[in-house]
Amino acid sequence: MQVIGITGGVGAGKSAILEYLEQNYRVKNLIADKIARMMMEPGSECYRKLLKFLPVEVYNEDESINRSALAAAIFTSEDLRKRVNDVMHPVVKEYILAQIEEQKRMGLLDFVVIEAALLIEDNYDEICDELWYIYASQKLRRQRLKESRGYSDQKIDGILKSQLSEAEFQRHCQVVIDNNGTLEESFCQIRKAIEANL
Repeated sequence: MQVIGITGGVGAGKSAILEYLEQNYRVKNLIADKIARMMMEPGSECYRKLLKFLPVEVYNEDESINRSALAAAIFTSEDLRKRVNDVMHPVVKEYILAQIEEQKRMGLLDFVVIEAALLIEDNYDEICDELWYIYASQKLRRQRLKESRGYSDQKIDGILKSQLSEAEFQRHCQVVIDNNGTLEESFCQIRKAIEANL
């Protein structure tokens, strides 16, 4: 069983790639953002740690964490972003490592795929056999973010500024999937990359 790390800028179309992999191969997708959401549930150890320093405005009435309010708070405070990351990243990584071990023991899959925004920054290359970069032009990513998420230019500028450059992504990843064309063109590239590993 191989471990593939998938990364790319926001709006690059990673979700469609992950869906295709899960539907067509013996793959388990581990999506860091979803795992983090699960780890932030009220009552969890992470929740208790975050409770000590998160501002009151990021909580919903039922005391769960409002993800968009948290994202906005993190966006304006580098210190808060670092503190949240210091709590969340090690726990998410630990969960992912445990999942990989469990899947290896079970021996039913060909691949475990990890998708994380900070795949490179968090040194996931140390646990992945291969890193894939899902590439889409900045123009196309902007268009997708406006259409699918209703983001403003200002919000997109801020997000793009905080992410690695295209050159940096390319430098660290062994496979580049060009996701500027049709999905079928992207899926064709995926099939080639997967077949090279089977």
